[in-house]
Amino acid sequence: MPDQYEDLQQSYGRCLRDKRFIERFYEVFMASHPAIAPMFADTDFSKQRMALRRGISVATLHAAGSGLSRRATETMADVHSQAGRVPVDPVLYPYWIDSLLQVIGETDEEATPALLARWRTAMGVACDTFTRRYKAA
Repeated sequence: MPDQYEDLQQSYGRCLRDKRFIERFYEVFMASHPAIAPMFADTDFSKQRMALRRGISVATLHAAGSGLSRRATETMADVHSQAGRVPVDPVLYPYWIDSLLQVIGETDEEATPALLARWRTAMGVACDTFTRRYKAA
């Protein structure tokens, strides 16, 4: 039976109780590498925050092997592919993961090193999909 990452869904729910979780993620992420903040110069953050909220859920389901999330993950990957609307160089994905884990560690009062390692593994699956589709789309 594949890992369903139920512990990550619970952790994510605890994070979302903090109304600043998504905002804090973007603060950390944009400060993590000089190429990142300029990518958000013309971003409508009300839409972006909702996209990220959904994207983290979809990424977790994708890592769990959900067929329903596969198409959504591939669509998001195509948006961020080299030919997409918002291309993201795959070298930046580790900064995304590190930023997310930092904010989860700050926000989820039950976060442990083991839980954060599971987060890293699950988000790595989604980022690997994005990386594979970067030039393929």
